[in-house]
Amino acid sequence: MVRNIKNLKLALFYGLLVWAIPFAVAFLIFSIRETNRSLFESIMPVTVAASTVLFAKLYLLKVEKEYYKEAVKLGVLWLAISVIIDLLMFSRGPMAMSMAEYVSDIGVTYLMIPIIAGGFGCLLEKKK
Repeated sequence: MVRNIKNLKLALFYGLLVWAIPFAVAFLIFSIRETNRSLFESIMPVTVAASTVLFAKLYLLKVEKEYYKEAVKLGVLWLAISVIIDLLMFSRGPMAMSMAEYVSDIGVTYLMIPIIAGGFGCLLEKKK
């Protein structure tokens, strides 16, 4: 599936940014997590959504056909990148959490990545 992405280098680069921007935001506002957990939990999905929208738009503007197919592959790739990096970080050390904790606290939020990318692909496909 990954090798069929039209511009793999760009997709990987944008995928890293889709993960890194929310990570940087979380790092910067981590004190809010301790004092106002619900605010922190509201900010993070908005950040993931904003990053996904930005980079899906930038990537898909360069696609000329099969928008939906490309967008779904892109979203799944970005989901995988985010989960893999997170699992490396959250499996050990001071931020360690069980798989169940990870899925309920962070992992489910990442499902919006392929949904947003696929939505863009669907819109572009219909506009074609």
